[in-house]
Amino acid sequence: MENKKPKLKIFKNPLRRWGWLFLGPMAAAFIIGFVWPFIQGIYLSMCQFKTISNAKFIGLDNYVKALSDQSFRHSFVYTALFAIVSLVLINVLAFTVAYLLTQGIKGSNLFRTVFFMPNLIGGIVLGYIWSMIFDGILSHFGTSILMDSTFGFWGLIILMCWQQIGYMMIIYIAGLQAVPDDIIEAAKIDGATKTQTLFRVIIPNVMPSITICTFLSLTNGFKLFDQNLALTAGQPFVIQPDGSSIKTTEMLALNIFNTFYGSNSASSGQAQAKAVLFFILVAALGLIQLGITRKREVQQ
Repeated sequence: MENKKPKLKIFKNPLRRWGWLFLGPMAAAFIIGFVWPFIQGIYLSMCQFKTISNAKFIGLDNYVKALSDQSFRHSFVYTALFAIVSLVLINVLAFTVAYLLTQGIKGSNLFRTVFFMPNLIGGIVLGYIWSMIFDGILSHFGTSILMDSTFGFWGLIILMCWQQIGYMMIIYIAGLQAVPDDIIEAAKIDGATKTQTLFRVIIPNVMPSITICTFLSLTNGFKLFDQNLALTAGQPFVIQPDGSSIKTTEMLALNIFNTFYGSNSASSGQAQAKAVLFFILVAALGLIQLGITRKREVQQ
């Protein structure tokens, strides 16, 4: 008699059949909450409107007005300078603190908590707190943070660093703790100094953390709004020959906000065009930065 081979039962993965039931609500929420408003925002950036219901298509006129707006160009340069300075300071200081706290010093857990706590405070609250601190100090010199754009710039830098260093420190600590001990031991055996070990062994292996922290610092610097509103509100301002004013400490997000909710209700379309340009700028810079830093990551 011939031996019949038993038939194998093939069990189909139920997720292939019912996966849409779980992914469907999330996909719908993403489309309703992001994709559709984004598409509508692009359309409104090419319209003149007071409300969405009476939007009138005018083409690229809003983009031309936005790019010719002196206050918008000033906010772009000011925000770019702020983002670069804050990016460097936050990451250098956060990595330094993380490196010191992973050297086995006493009370390292307490220091981690203390450094991280400012990140738990809202930006508006931080802005008002530091505004009182700076005005209390500068009042002895007969000035205010609202009277000098230099004080406003460095005030925002100090506030941003104080809030963000603790958060970036946690990411760097995770990266430092993931560096294999055998690599560091091998460097010591080969006679590498602590400085050589840091720059040639540790930092290359911490590049994934550097990528994340650099991306967050860069995008947070460009998107800063609530701290800017609470600390300086863009003050002081300079009157231009044409009668318009430029707020010297006004960043891009605050400029868009002031344009949209300004006295000229017809500028809503121009503000929307600025918002689209703002999105393209931040997205492009973020992708470029991710591409550059990821190439330097070391595969462990």
